[in-house]
Amino acid sequence: MCKKRLILTLLIICFVCGIVFVSKPLEAEASAVSEIAMELTTETVLKEGNADTRLPMASTTKIMTAIIIVEDCNLDEVITVSDAAVGVEGSSIYLKKDEQIDIRDLVYGLMLRSGNDAACALAIHHSGSVEKFVEVMNARAKTVGAESTNFTNPSGLPDNDHYTTARDLCKIACYAMRNEKFKEVVSTRSHKGNFRSYANKNKMLYNYDGANGVKTGYTVKAGRCLVSSAERNGMDVVTVVLNCPDMYERSTALLNDAFANYKLLNLSENSVFYSGTTLCKLAKSYKIVVRNSENIDYKVVPLTDNTKIKTGDLAARLEIYDANGLIFNENLYSI
Repeated sequence: MCKKRLILTLLIICFVCGIVFVSKPLEAEASAVSEIAMELTTETVLKEGNADTRLPMASTTKIMTAIIIVEDCNLDEVITVSDAAVGVEGSSIYLKKDEQIDIRDLVYGLMLRSGNDAACALAIHHSGSVEKFVEVMNARAKTVGAESTNFTNPSGLPDNDHYTTARDLCKIACYAMRNEKFKEVVSTRSHKGNFRSYANKNKMLYNYDGANGVKTGYTVKAGRCLVSSAERNGMDVVTVVLNCPDMYERSTALLNDAFANYKLLNLSENSVFYSGTTLCKLAKSYKIVVRNSENIDYKVVPLTDNTKIKTGDLAARLEIYDANGLIFNENLYSI
């Protein structure tokens, strides 16, 4: 009773004296077993934790399935659903045998509703069988640098030999998000197709400013998994959290950290530099990630006798430094 009176007295004092207690929001602690944040275009790692641990990834598997279909197939083609794609275990868009549906609606059903039956139907359409499609998935993973990934199915159903790492999955997602058709699919909140309509289950699209993808996943074995993407101030960041109970909160924290601390520096091939009295430029445009808090310096280092140089000749080298040292160096050519 005395304790209650003391608390009440303190509250009255605070009210009378105008004292206000403000709760300070805390940065979310790392709750994922494995996580990573990358800048999309350069795949620069901005933050990571246990990013090379091999883990199951549930339905985030479908990122690879979708990008293969988007790259290789005509999305307007109408197919007939085979018996093998009906009644597939897990999440479903409830396909029926001999149902007519176009590839576009299957891809949206795959990514917005996480249809395992859609994954099966797309795999069979692409390769003739799920087994053959899995071979394509594993080959395509290697081409994007996902060396520690192995797929055994197109949907993410549990299998001891079906695994990835946060780093690999982020590389796959970065690759996929550079495809405008894929990006259009996973950034869509709702889809009204010729055969099916869906609402996107990914809450990041509704709750995070700038969110534009990409895929949720859950199985008992994999836990909660989320691949997220967002764009602010011209920089796209992709995050992966695997086996993360608060996947939305942790992904939000990773994205906030990335946008608060980093920016994308564009180096245009049309920018002109001086090497002595010689005008020169880069052979192509580049993008580099730099910290917001650091000063960036550049230096042009002559590589030839500029008095004898012709247009298009190697003239110098552009070097860019931050507080920790050299972060970029490329050749400059006379113009």
